[in-house]
Amino acid sequence: MTDHALTTGRQIDASASATAGERDDLLAMLAKNRHFLRFTTRDLTDEQAGRRTTASELCLGGLIKHVASVERGWADFIVQGPSAMSDFSAMTEADFAQRADEFRLLPGETLAGVLADYAEVARRTDELVATLPDLGLAQPLPKAPWFEPDARWSARRVLMHIIAETAQHAGHADIIRECLDGAKSMG
Repeated sequence: MTDHALTTGRQIDASASATAGERDDLLAMLAKNRHFLRFTTRDLTDEQAGRRTTASELCLGGLIKHVASVERGWADFIVQGPSAMSDFSAMTEADFAQRADEFRLLPGETLAGVLADYAEVARRTDELVATLPDLGLAQPLPKAPWFEPDARWSARRVLMHIIAETAQHAGHADIIRECLDGAKSMG
């Protein structure tokens, strides 16, 4: 084997290692934020998980449902593109009402059920991240007033968005939990 072939082989191995390292980093950060979100629901009853404790409409069970739904939608987007997401320009009042139900623990729903669904969504996303051929794969964003027209997001950017969304809602959940019974995730 020539020096060039050895060098090229090392570069390929280093590139594969960097990609694996990036995936590991993304998954570790997502796992950490998921943990903090789920941790806010420790030792709660279904009634407590559905209780609003602040001026907002948010409750802990609803936040878990919402984050699971958002993660599921964005993971589908990575694979299917914008067709996996709602066309916000065509949403009806009923669609918006259904979307608002994501933020509530509805009659018949349990905290255990919501957490189990979130665990399944997380497992599926983690598997996708581990097996996706290229984190640079980009899809056009769906039409929505909050997206730049004709923008595209890579799988990497979508994953960073999922991480940010999860972290943001973990913070919301911590405040809701502290208002519920004084428990905190940290401190």
